[in-house]
This record gives sequence, structure tokens and C-alpha cells, in this order.
Amino acid sequence: MTRTTPPRPVDIEALFPELAGYRGTTTRLHPRAGSPDATDSSVGGPLLWPVDEDWPVCVEPHGRDRGRRLADIRREREVWAAAQERGTGLTDAERGLLDELKRKHRVPDVSETAPVPMIGLAQLYRRDVPDLRPGPDGCDLLQVFWCPFDAHGATGYGPYLHLRWRRSAEVGEVLAAPPLPEVVGYAGYVPEPCVLHPEQVVTYPFAGLLPQELCDRLDAWDEALEEEAEEAADSSCGCDAVDPIGYQYDLSIPPGWRAGGYASWHRTDPYAMDCRACAAPMELLLTIDTSEWDGGSRSWKPVEDRDLPPHPFARPTEVVVGNHGELNVFACPADPGHPHRWSVQ
Repeated sequence: MTRTTPPRPVDIEALFPELAGYRGTTTRLHPRAGSPDATDSSVGGPLLWPVDEDWPVCVEPHGRDRGRRLADIRREREVWAAAQERGTGLTDAERGLLDELKRKHRVPDVSETAPVPMIGLAQLYRRDVPDLRPGPDGCDLLQVFWCPFDAHGATGYGPYLHLRWRRSAEVGEVLAAPPLPEVVGYAGYVPEPCVLHPEQVVTYPFAGLLPQELCDRLDAWDEALEEEAEEAADSSCGCDAVDPIGYQYDLSIPPGWRAGGYASWHRTDPYAMDCRACAAPMELLLTIDTSEWDGGSRSWKPVEDRDLPPHPFARPTEVVVGNHGELNVFACPADPGHPHRWSVQ
């Protein structure tokens, strides 16, 4: 089934004609539970990985000897899904089972730099995703991996990614059973298999990156709409309060997994994301998001999902980024073979 973004609540270019010069496109990936194979673009599905090529591993120094078993995480999700389908809540037996499944286990004799198999998070074929940036040397397939432990970067609590571009036509025999970590540090690093329903939509930059005069006018417009909504809610007309339209949440950058377009900087101030190899300003390659919509972004909820609640339908991948945020991955426009960078929002 396709997924269709509703029309935007207002024509923002009619109100702010200057935005036409910043108009771009992004491809919403709309992952949904399914059974993809290695020839499909997917999240959490099998990857088109050559049988004779080493699987990516993390050797960054951090603890990796204690965590949850993959099988326990998947069984926990099955229990919750069954209870959701019944609509009766958990039984006493299921509560006891969940307590057992949430236990952490220790792996003996593992050093802080022992290779940990990375988890295959996603693969995207350029034929399926209009806004996926070109890969190096004619590569048409992007494969994304991450370490299953939250223990990287300057803070010691960040993700660690590995991206691999390849020419899909050159892959012969495919690896049937990739290596898996014995335990993972965080269940949010374990994706559920999802097929994609790519949809290209219009997008505009994060307001803080627009010229100051235009950003100020957008802020003033947002504030005026918020005041009108507050006055309506305080009136005695008995009308239901309506959430005001906002540039950030309704008109600029859609939520959810997507390729290309503009990055959101809603949790930090924008900062330079320049290529460490050549200093070129990098561009957004991919956004990995915890949720496809929430209370602040309902206007982006696909038409086909309009009658569904956010939980669990807005989180089919079961991926959780940071504090239920998103991870933006950037690529060098001068040379797509240069190392990628990423930012958690």
C-alpha cells in the first residue's frame, strides 16, 4: 500500500514568496512492517551483502559484555503486540515473562575492544528513492549499520554508524546468515523488518538557517497564530481548541525516515557540518527517526493512517534514537566517497 502525505494546511509560498527560492524535495520512506528480501529497499531487512566480504564490526573501546539478548527483545515485542491486538492488556503470565525477558545478561571474557558485529539497519536502492544522493563511482545501493551499544563520541553516549556504498549488480552470492551480537546495550538499536513506501514531498529549510529577516517574519507569523489559538481556547464559544499551524511542525521539514532535503535542528542550535576530508559544507543524506508522527506533527500523518493512534503505528521500525529523537546523516557533495558525519536531534 502507498502512503500519501496530506496537502499542507496553507500555501506558505503565497504568504512568504521568498521561500520559493529555498524549495526542495525530500523522500519520505514510510517504513511499515513487512517481509523484505535482499533485493528490496528496507529497514531491518536482509542486506545484499557478498558472502565473501567481512561484515562490519565495532572495535571502538567501550563496554560490550553486558546487555539484552536479541531473541528476548523480539519476544518482548511479540508479547506486547499480542496484548495490543487482544485489547485486554497483559495477563499475569505475560507480565512475569516480560520481567524475565528484560533481564540483562553478561558475556564472559570480552575485552572493551573485542569486535562487535554491527546491526544492519537499512539499505536503500537509488532506483526506489528519488532524493537519495548519488554514491561514489556509480554505486546504486546504500547500506547502513550501527553499533548496538550507546557508548560513542565525545559524550560517551552517542551512536556509531558505518555506511557502505556498493554496485548492486556486482554482488554474486549473498550472505544468508550475517553475524549477530550476543547482547545489545539498547533495544532501540534493534530494528523490526519493514518494507518502504517512498514518497517525494516538498520541503523547506529549518527556519534558523534562513536569512534573519525572513526567519523573524516567520517567527512573528507563528506567534500570531499561537495567540489566536489561545484566544479561541479561552473564549466561551464552546469550540474545541485547534492546534495552530506552525512553520517548523507543519510546513518545512516532515518527520519520519527520509532521504535528502534539509536537516532539522530543533534540539540544538544549528552548527557547521563540514566534510572532514575537504571542508565542503555537507548535505543531508538520510534521516533516521524514532517516530513518523506525534502530537506536534499530526498534519504529516499519512492519509492511509488517519484513523490510527501514534502508538504503536507511528513506530513500526521499533528504532529509538537518543531521547526519542532523530539522527541526521550527512554526505559530502564534492565527493560522496568522503567519510559521513551525523547529528542527533
